[in-house]
Amino acid sequence: MLYPKNNALMKWVFDTYVKRLVGKTFHEFLYNEVGVDSNKSVLLVANHFSFWDGLILYILNMKLLHKKFHVMILEDTAKREGMLRYAGAFSVSKNSRDVLESLNYAAEILNQPGNLLLMFPQGKLYSNFVSRVTFEQGLLKVMQKAEGKFQLLFAATFIQYFKHKKPSVTVYLKADDKGRGYQTIDELQSAYQQHYDAAKLQQTEIDIK
Repeated sequence: MLYPKNNALMKWVFDTYVKRLVGKTFHEFLYNEVGVDSNKSVLLVANHFSFWDGLILYILNMKLLHKKFHVMILEDTAKREGMLRYAGAFSVSKNSRDVLESLNYAAEILNQPGNLLLMFPQGKLYSNFVSRVTFEQGLLKVMQKAEGKFQLLFAATFIQYFKHKKPSVTVYLKADDKGRGYQTIDELQSAYQQHYDAAKLQQTEIDIK
């Protein structure tokens, strides 16, 4: 397992680069407001469709959530994109003995109220407008292992061009109060699916003027 790296200068470089990159790439960055509990960590569960996903939600955290950012990524990605570890990325290697270490570390992150943990439970990339979102088991295991209080947020992100040369990004957020109350991955997946379906419908009904 590869852990995050702590280096204030490198994090400043990463923050500056990502803010400029996202600002130059997208015509518009839209999201809805949700209340954030300062006494709880945040578990941010999101769809996974592109290179941009983590960077978009990294900026969202800067703008809205204001927590210490962490994200679980595949070990191959952590090795290839080493800068991500200065921004709180840590690795998971599926089907290896290290996977338990990664899940335990993720649960420990949630025990600190100043932290945010981003997870992409689909496990790999899918289309931005896929109809069904399927979760792997790791997310539920992290939630069950976490002893501290965390706030569960669902994020559904969509990118479209509409009439502009640059795409617009919209992040639909929903606070889910059930938190650790989910007993099965199917139950958790169903709750996220409802949010995803509502967000996708809202996205396709945007009035382009």
